[in-house]
Amino acid sequence: MFALRAAHRAFSSRCIRTAMANFNKVILAGNLTRDPELKYTQSGQAIAKFGLAINRKYKQGEETKEQTCFVDITAWGRTAEVVNEYAKKGRPILVEGRLEYSTWEKDGQKRSKLEVVAENIQFLSSREGAQAGGGGESRRSTGANSGEAAAGGEADFDSIPF
Repeated sequence: MFALRAAHRAFSSRCIRTAMANFNKVILAGNLTRDPELKYTQSGQAIAKFGLAINRKYKQGEETKEQTCFVDITAWGRTAEVVNEYAKKGRPILVEGRLEYSTWEKDGQKRSKLEVVAENIQFLSSREGAQAGGGGESRRSTGANSGEAAAGGEADFDSIPF
């Protein structure tokens, strides 16, 4: 009887471990810390790298404090090109993506980095008079059309392909 219970426990824990699904999804809203840097791989694939600052306000006793988290973001393909064209330092955006861990060696030292690979980006526009990171209108578009500037020099965000 004891052997049967032990075998059942071992089988159950193995099933639980193998049945657990992995989930790697990140959703961040913040402001660009710098203009995106666009480059192309040797095969012609666009890659844009930029930083995102995410502010968190909290109370400690009677005092309101603010903490900022800085995250490196990488976008690929058409998303990279559109981000480079329309997003500039200080611009509020929402990024959906996944975490990616990279390791390399530089000058004999092992280095590592955790960054977000963007899968979807939405441009956010803050309300007039609101702080840069505040809520506001979100414009999102899907399709393969390239974004074009509307009259007055502003981008027509409904034509951006993501």
